[in-house]
Amino acid sequence: MVNAEKIDWPVVKRVLVVKLRSIGDTVLATPSLFALKRFLPNAQIDILLEDWVAPVLDGFDAVDNVLTVGKSTIDRIKTARELRRRKYDVVFNLHGGTTATMLVRATGARHRVGVASYQYPFLYNHLLPSAAEFWGQETTHSAEQQLALLGFVGVPVDDRPKTRLVVTEKGRTARVSEWHERGSYAILHPGTAFATKQWPTENFARTAEFLNQKGLQIVAIASQSESKVLDELKRYSNVPITTFDDLTLPEITALASKAKVFVGNDSGIAHIAAAVGTPSVVVFGSSNRNHWRPWTDAPNEIVFEPLPCQPCPGYTCEVFGEPKCILSVTPSAVFTALERVLS
Repeated sequence: MVNAEKIDWPVVKRVLVVKLRSIGDTVLATPSLFALKRFLPNAQIDILLEDWVAPVLDGFDAVDNVLTVGKSTIDRIKTARELRRRKYDVVFNLHGGTTATMLVRATGARHRVGVASYQYPFLYNHLLPSAAEFWGQETTHSAEQQLALLGFVGVPVDDRPKTRLVVTEKGRTARVSEWHERGSYAILHPGTAFATKQWPTENFARTAEFLNQKGLQIVAIASQSESKVLDELKRYSNVPITTFDDLTLPEITALASKAKVFVGNDSGIAHIAAAVGTPSVVVFGSSNRNHWRPWTDAPNEIVFEPLPCQPCPGYTCEVFGEPKCILSVTPSAVFTALERVLS
């Protein structure tokens, strides 16, 4: 364990949080941001994100500045210089990738906080042994792992804050406001990054029909690279479905905030829905459900078929040849979860 020099928090003026990851990872960093701002209301709290994901924190009131970095070497050099110029007192790396570690070191901050398992641990001077050890439990959620970094150096985190996002005027566009006015709608998100996390589109079609029988209109969302799954969903379903493949992250946040329920695969969009308090049902396949389940007080359920090979990296199914985990989840299991969440 490395915690060489205790942080004198009353004199800390500027704190940086580094989280160079995806949508879901960014949403799951919001409990840590909230805990920091609560502990240091007069300090400057900044976060560094990848440029494409930064809009998910538009309007978020627990940070003073959302800084961004691009993919190119030139972008990263410029960002490193800017971080150095800002003279941070404390920097937390919430994910230990190589680029993030190098940018943490580039800040020149007196206190650099990471986890002992990170690459290049010698570049930190506060190293958490493990989140499991901090919390005294075998399994930890992603949000708990990040909160443990803060707690390790003295930030109060025992209440384990939940995720939250802000709905902005930028997100309340005409097409989103139209659905707010309609009221009773459900959001489906049938896309995902890997086949091992992709519940069959036909099952989402049956889910749309089930929800329509409950009096809900159906909105399905995906990225433009996933637009094919939206076309398939409309083709397989016997009820009308409105689809969007070009919503911005603030628009998705705003749309989700007024939905009666969200149903989708394990994804960043599921975490957005949870963070705005929308009841949700999330279908899990290969990924670690203890680590990635919704982190919210809103009604939620995860649906999965337990197999001894779970969790796995998810790139391919090494055991069955096809992702039996996600393919074995039945529509009836999702319907049962929806009955509980909607009640």
